[in-house]
Amino acid sequence: MINRLTALFNLHEGEDDREKVFESVKKNIKYRGSNLWILACAIIIASIGLNVNSTAVIIGAMLISPLMGPIVGAGFALGVYDFDLLRKSLINLLNSTAVSLTVSTVYFFMSPFKDVQSELLARTSPNIYDILIAFFGGIVGVIAVTRTEKGNPIPGVAIATALMPPLCTAGYGLATAQWSYFLGAFYLYCINCVFIGISTFLIVKYLNYPAKKQVDEKQQKQVKTIITVLIVVMIVPSSILAYNLYRDQQFKKNLETFIGNEFTDRGYTVVYKNTDYNKSPKRVELAFLSKRFEKSELEQIKNRLDKNKYLQGTDLIIRQDSTDRLNALKGDILSQIKSRENEVDQKDLRIVQLEKKLAENKFDNTQLLKEARTIFPDVNSISVSKHDLATTTKDSIVPITAVVYESEKVLELEDSEKLTNWLNQRLGLKNVILFRRAPILPELPDDKKLKKQKSK
Repeated sequence: MINRLTALFNLHEGEDDREKVFESVKKNIKYRGSNLWILACAIIIASIGLNVNSTAVIIGAMLISPLMGPIVGAGFALGVYDFDLLRKSLINLLNSTAVSLTVSTVYFFMSPFKDVQSELLARTSPNIYDILIAFFGGIVGVIAVTRTEKGNPIPGVAIATALMPPLCTAGYGLATAQWSYFLGAFYLYCINCVFIGISTFLIVKYLNYPAKKQVDEKQQKQVKTIITVLIVVMIVPSSILAYNLYRDQQFKKNLETFIGNEFTDRGYTVVYKNTDYNKSPKRVELAFLSKRFEKSELEQIKNRLDKNKYLQGTDLIIRQDSTDRLNALKGDILSQIKSRENEVDQKDLRIVQLEKKLAENKFDNTQLLKEARTIFPDVNSISVSKHDLATTTKDSIVPITAVVYESEKVLELEDSEKLTNWLNQRLGLKNVILFRRAPILPELPDDKKLKKQKSK
């Protein structure tokens, strides 16, 4: 079983010739000619990607960046105790870092767009997770370098370890004199360099590469001490930053839950919220649309806030009017708004009532005439309207539906009743009363009137 596991994780299988690997590593640490041009162009591309917040452009810049060469070279040099190669690797790494910082600083200084984007902010707060990414990415990278078939890991390592974006972000910090951005991004870049180098050193030792120079136990101890110090220097601050990040995330989550439970769920509209995480203690300011809290209520809210372990000690400030004059003014404004709302509501209600009344009294007389003439051809015109009939009886006001019609001759009683019943049925009513209007004779011209009078 142990032999199977050993064979399963055996790194010697597929290993390239060590002399070839070593020559390849030495070749990749140099920055002259094409390598320098590629580095400068990659820096500009990465800076543009950060400037316009384009993840795709940043990934492209990381793929073409040659920054991994001197870092892997330094790790190899430590693993085989080749101090001449270590010196050359570190010099080339410093040169490439200086060139990258210079190019990115010049770009951001000249760029008209200097707003902080999310891709920039992501490179300013390194933590323990960045160490893990750099370490395991470096392991994959050096394993790929020592293989006969290099395969696809190298581009993935370049993207995962992300050496280029932190350098460009550091250049942005220099160009805009934002030193917290510069320090945070440059620290992330140092983390990546150190842990890629350490992972390379460990894999070289595991593969048992022969030492270029025999060193005594004291020198080996010095190398191990330097590596240990670098690990501590990188891990301790990043662990603290990771813990602070975790605390901030828990604070935000618990604060949103607290505001929801205490205010939003109770119908209090929050119109202003300002949170300051950098102050000690943390500070939260809130203001509400109309709710005013009494002193006793505020004390109870703060007591409940302190019971949450992530919100303990938070300075909760609820902004509200503190003088009677302002309270009176606020009350006047609210009463005026309410009175205006009532006026508007009354007007709207009256308009709706009138529209309903008009709709109830509106009849399609033209359509009724067409339908009535199919049954009663003598009817020439018709008009329907609702009225309140005043009477001297017990019910002084009686609602009726008056139907005025014209016909060439007076309808018989039977036809009149039939028309009344039809109208009641057609209009869905029970109070239709018929009124016949005698047809108006056409008015004759004056000369015809005179002739008519003479003839008489």
